[in-house]
Amino acid sequence: DACDQILTRDQAPMSDFKMKALPPAAAGPNDEMYKKKPMVNCDFKFIGGKKVPFVGNSIDVTSPIYDEATGARTVIGRLPQFSTEDALEAINAAAAAWDRGQGTWPQMSLAERITAIENVVSELRKIREEIVNVLMWEICKNTSDAAKEFDRTMDFIAAVIKELRADPTIKMGFNSWTEVSGVTAQVRRGPIGVMLGLAPFNYPLNEMYAILIPALLMGNIAVLKIPATGGLVHILTADAFAAALPPGVVNFVSGSGRATMPPIMETGLVDLIGFIGGTGAMDKLIKQHPEPHRMKVFAQLAGKNMGIVLPDADVEVASKQCMAGSTSYNGQRCTAVKLMMVHESVADQFVSKLVEKVGALKAGLPWEDKVSITPLPEPNKPEFLEGLIQDALSKGATIANSAHGGGELRGALFTPTVLDGVTPEMRIFHEEQFGPVIPVARYRDVAEVHKALKESWNGQQAALFTADPKAAAPLVDALSSTVGRINFNLQCGRSPDVLPFSGRRSSSMGTMSVTEALRTFSIETVIAYTASDEVSDKLAKEVAKHSKFLAPL
Repeated sequence: DACDQILTRDQAPMSDFKMKALPPAAAGPNDEMYKKKPMVNCDFKFIGGKKVPFVGNSIDVTSPIYDEATGARTVIGRLPQFSTEDALEAINAAAAAWDRGQGTWPQMSLAERITAIENVVSELRKIREEIVNVLMWEICKNTSDAAKEFDRTMDFIAAVIKELRADPTIKMGFNSWTEVSGVTAQVRRGPIGVMLGLAPFNYPLNEMYAILIPALLMGNIAVLKIPATGGLVHILTADAFAAALPPGVVNFVSGSGRATMPPIMETGLVDLIGFIGGTGAMDKLIKQHPEPHRMKVFAQLAGKNMGIVLPDADVEVASKQCMAGSTSYNGQRCTAVKLMMVHESVADQFVSKLVEKVGALKAGLPWEDKVSITPLPEPNKPEFLEGLIQDALSKGATIANSAHGGGELRGALFTPTVLDGVTPEMRIFHEEQFGPVIPVARYRDVAEVHKALKESWNGQQAALFTADPKAAAPLVDALSSTVGRINFNLQCGRSPDVLPFSGRRSSSMGTMSVTEALRTFSIETVIAYTASDEVSDKLAKEVAKHSKFLAPL
């Protein structure tokens, strides 16, 4: 998952801190939303365009919302646990659909593929409310964010299709026959092959489709690894793909990644990977391919984005943006602000305002009005966060919001914890928490910030809070070769989707955006002839009338 740890720190003696355990956040038979809880019982395999009965082992999928009737996590579905044989069946079905580039889907015209994907969207819109409900129950997105994820995903698809229709070369040029140095040429983009797509739980629809849809539009075939947490939403989409796409274009694999991914990779049938998650899993996948030199890799990985507050910063703005950046969807975003370095002259004021703003956030169940903090989907996450807090406290940090419930746990509902006095000796300074633990480090000299940036594995983003151009410039210069996005007086984030979402170091291999995704999952194909050759010139002008690859949109 996205929380794979980048750096293992030496373990110091732990403090005796334990999260205060309170009655779990729960729903029961008398709650209206409890009556609407989903039950997605996936008793099938979706391979080769068909839903085939699954006869192997399955596991319960539980919500982080507790069931008042049982006192345990609410069961909301079941997921198949694929065997090696099941996984191989999926990759072989994908390879058959690709047929070394001669399959039905890669040989379709771009216009035909666009129409098919638009039909997928039409089918998905029919189950929007069901998808939103599953997002609320399985990963505890609040009502607004769950709806926004679906709608943003559909908007992303529309934007990608609009770009393709405007220019099939994706602004590369040579969209029409063009003479250069005595050669006339035209460029189109074509597919690469079979894609293995993996995405984490936190944006199961949006992030998977940011990979999947551009890849499909360009003619690739897909095998999707359904995440253990956040997987039920994908099960709901099987009928849409079956109705709109040729057999085998999209295939699902569920169950243990350790059991299913190695046999798939070892076949050598994967031509490209679209991956969003942790670096450890990505490294293993690449090493498992017998011919990694021919496999294209696109990966959006972990982040430890820093919020840097300079002495002249507007502390109100800085604290508001850092609060939002560290707590939106409980901090479970690669783009979250995960470490704040604040100048000592404004640190007391900053921490005070930060604690005030964090304390004003409403915690509860995802459908409650104006709720911001919701239960954590990953069952082991509270224990992991507790370990980070214990380590920090044992080395001198303090919980700045303990009087406001910081560190309380209600089942899976974790109250955000503001850690003050964080130093580089602490795990939380380096490790990605991917949750609502908010570390504040104080610095005296900006050289300390430069040192932290230089030594960090993070290469995604930073947020810089200042109004002083001369003070900002050296940090901008340092960050320009360190991260992919520098935010002025603004939290880190990916939006809008037309902007490139890039990174360096251990945060990214490739760039995501509406246009970049289309380039990533395709390759240029050039058709050329000697400009003075009249026979070839006539051929070129006529061939588009018969070729699907060159057919105009």
